[in-house]
Amino acid sequence: WERVLFVSENAGAIDLHLDPHNPRILFAALWEGRRTPWGFTSGGPDSGLHVSRDGGDTWTRLGVDAGLPDTLLGRIGVAVSPARPDRVWAMVEAAGDQGGLYRSDDGGRRFQQVDHSLGPRARPWYYTHLFADPADANTCYILAEGFYKSIDGGQSFSRIHTPHGDHHDLWIDPKNPRRMIHGADGGAAVSFNGGRSWSSIHNQATSEFYHVTTDTRFPYRVYGAQQDNSTITVPSASHYPALTDREWYEVGGAESGYIQVDPRDPNIVYAGSSGGGEGGRLTRYDHATHQLRDISVYPEKTAGVAAEAYTYRFQWTSPIHLSPHNPDVLYMCSNHVHRSTDAGQSWRVVSPDLTRADPETLHPAGGAITLDQTGVEVYATVFAFQESPVQPGLLWAGSDDGLLHRSADDGGSWTAVTPAELPAGACISVVEPSAHDAATAYVAAHRYKLDDPAPYLYRTTDGGAHWTAITTGIPADEYTRVIREDPTRAGLLYAGTERGVYVSFDAGDHWAALRLNLPVVPVHDLAVKDTDLVAATHGRSFWILDDLTPIRELAAETDSQESRGSRLFTPRDTIRSTAVGRNPWLRRMGEGPLPAHVAGSYMAERPETGDPAVWLDAGSNVPGVIIQYYLDAEPERVTLTIKDARGETVRVLTSDELPKGEPGPRLKKTAGSHRVIWDAEYPGATRIEDAGTDWASCAPTAPPGRYHITMAAGDHAETREFALLPPPNVPAPQEHYEEQHALLIRIRDDVSRVHGAYNRVAKVRAAVQDWEARIAGHGQEESLKEALGRVREQADALREILVQWRIDNFQDSINFPPQLNAKVAHLFGVVASADARPTSQTYQALEALEKQVDEAAAKVDSLMAGEVADFNRRARE
Repeated sequence: WERVLFVSENAGAIDLHLDPHNPRILFAALWEGRRTPWGFTSGGPDSGLHVSRDGGDTWTRLGVDAGLPDTLLGRIGVAVSPARPDRVWAMVEAAGDQGGLYRSDDGGRRFQQVDHSLGPRARPWYYTHLFADPADANTCYILAEGFYKSIDGGQSFSRIHTPHGDHHDLWIDPKNPRRMIHGADGGAAVSFNGGRSWSSIHNQATSEFYHVTTDTRFPYRVYGAQQDNSTITVPSASHYPALTDREWYEVGGAESGYIQVDPRDPNIVYAGSSGGGEGGRLTRYDHATHQLRDISVYPEKTAGVAAEAYTYRFQWTSPIHLSPHNPDVLYMCSNHVHRSTDAGQSWRVVSPDLTRADPETLHPAGGAITLDQTGVEVYATVFAFQESPVQPGLLWAGSDDGLLHRSADDGGSWTAVTPAELPAGACISVVEPSAHDAATAYVAAHRYKLDDPAPYLYRTTDGGAHWTAITTGIPADEYTRVIREDPTRAGLLYAGTERGVYVSFDAGDHWAALRLNLPVVPVHDLAVKDTDLVAATHGRSFWILDDLTPIRELAAETDSQESRGSRLFTPRDTIRSTAVGRNPWLRRMGEGPLPAHVAGSYMAERPETGDPAVWLDAGSNVPGVIIQYYLDAEPERVTLTIKDARGETVRVLTSDELPKGEPGPRLKKTAGSHRVIWDAEYPGATRIEDAGTDWASCAPTAPPGRYHITMAAGDHAETREFALLPPPNVPAPQEHYEEQHALLIRIRDDVSRVHGAYNRVAKVRAAVQDWEARIAGHGQEESLKEALGRVREQADALREILVQWRIDNFQDSINFPPQLNAKVAHLFGVVASADARPTSQTYQALEALEKQVDEAAAKVDSLMAGEVADFNRRARE
């Protein structure tokens, strides 16, 4: 590459368009703009429109003599019409009525202004996107907050309605301009009719979340505020094959805030925002009544107002926090810390200004042409806040201009405890007081807005008197936004960076990537929920690492740094739940390597497998039990044997090739880390061997209780114990689960008896067909044919009562009545329909059917001992 156009260090190229009629002609817009954490400027003497007519070798700036404004210029968008040679459009940011749309019909030598309406040029620094129709020279499009179209050469505009506002990109099919792809802050949409209608944007998991929290429901729900969208809550596990609009909903607030859920009543949700020009807006939403109440700390309209004029400076994503010791205590932060003890009915300031409050950072945002004060650039605010989960009243507050304060007396007095090594201007993104020691805390900060991409993580063990930088293992250009400590083990840390997630087993002294199959994506927040790690990403929605048990187990061994061979990790205690399905918004993290530096030799150098993410099957009776194991070398065979508390075998999983039609899973035996999902089911009923016939699996769900799992891999063998727990929202006692399970086993075995009898009959029928072919036309003894006919007659009769073999698909059952196996299997579904003891009438129905099973099995025995034995005797003779 060679640089062909440069004006100054203050201006960069913002738009470039090549003339489709003559590729040696190029138009380039240079924009003088600069953004800081506290504001930005748009426009200056180095902004301008340039043209080259020799392929970029030389350039000419177009100015007043070309008809462009004779004032200060800002951002410019440019487009050359593919439909008409020499027609050039320019959307120009300039003061007053000089700003707007300009058009040239002589290849850019002379422009005239054709429109200066405010809508298409609103927020010019943020938009100014211009597109020419490829087929109609009089049609052009301008993208801003609205989507504007002109069909009269730019003299007037109408609006095109789209699924989402804030428009930034457009592709128009050059062969069929009615076909478009439109990009807005809500996602991408497609139109086939010139923009009269658009496809949905709800099929794209591209949400940008600032923070994440969870609630106390089962399954728990995940909450976050989405940039350029609403707040949202989604279930961590879905009851449907895909997330439905019955399962996700808004929770108040708006796009930019924190969310907190009352742990005593998850119907009560506090959600913040800074949208609509209302700094520090806070709402209290009650799902039970659908009442959304504004409880803002100081309800002040701030749109268009500089930060220096705010009563309280609330940030775009101002912290809100419920005390872990008393959920009646609610905090929200501006440049001060505010506290409410009556659900937002009243507030009290409990801190001085905890920021640097440099006056130079509080001036109006925008200019030199257009001001733009939405609240995003409000600076000198408390950006991070947390109360110690160990010591009530121990408060930590960090500012976006680089100060950290601590109060040990519930806000009565504050002490500056800023890490000495933290560079000036760093934004303290998250402060994480330890859940294990009141004197220990962690801080994540960043300075990327000041052109410094370095990670900044710190640890104190003496209440902030001294700090240690803890970034070893994180790339020098991968800045950090969040650090969290595992609540079950001191020193086990998780960090979110601009490109992923990291884990530390030694309180931050060393870090290793915990990316697994997580995309390369900014991780703005993390939350540890039970045995899950929930990530809020900026661009790929929520992700859940659905089992931290192996990581916690490794953390417990780091003191010895013991190097081990193959191993079985202890499965986490798993809740036995019904109808837990897949959730496309919550991407489940699948298999991948664990950090080598902690795990020793048995975790080293294992590449990712590329396997798809692990999902829970929709409609399954229980969630899977995640079993994770490591193999230091490939053995001949791997088995996992699961036994109940009585020592009876429940299920055996193996690396052997599975018989045709046998349900999995099949274990992997290659060297490295693997996970497998045991569906928490016992083996199902005996299968029907005839393909295409009606049969039922009838695999009973394991009841709650203690279970043992033994891994055998070559010479290595070890056993781990775990529990299958009852769902916390189901009141059934243990004896009901046991009674249900016993009856399901009984029904399964009855189905197996029917299927076994049917398989015997099917083999007899196959043998009959073989004999009929052998004796046809060979003058065999007539009595042998008669005996064979009696066998066929009896086998066909039994086949009819055992299984409805004519059914090939679900709709066939309309025409062909169910037979014995389907009738018995139907009771399996009845008994397994809920976590409850079986009904009395189910026993009655089963007892009646078991008499028929006994009779059918006796008839099959009679067939084998009678007609089949008689034929075999005659055939031998």
